[in-house]
Amino acid sequence: MEPPAAREVLDESALAGQAARELVEEVGIGVLAEELRLWIVTHGESGSVGFTYLAPARCEVALRAGLASAAAVERARGREPELDDIALVSSPEEVGGLAGPHADYLEPVVHHFCERR
Repeated sequence: MEPPAAREVLDESALAGQAARELVEEVGIGVLAEELRLWIVTHGESGSVGFTYLAPARCEVALRAGLASAAAVERARGREPELDDIALVSSPEEVGGLAGPHADYLEPVVHHFCERR
């Protein structure tokens, strides 16, 4: 998320708005901020704080198409996309097997999600 501009409040509504913008920018999935629900706040080993929102469910085909579209837009602008693939996992154990770097709060988020299903 981006820090608030001078004198702006970083409240739940602002956080949800930023989460909705990130979904469009990075994954190519458009949702309204009101459709997102703050689900868990985590603290990473590096001191990071993660705000994880639940969005309305999308099928894998839609997720992959959205990501491909968002990546194409970034490349057309001469920039390398921040994300270039989606890994779908169904258990915390699968997170450990993911290639490449990932956020240090990913495993706790997946663990929490699997406990709540």
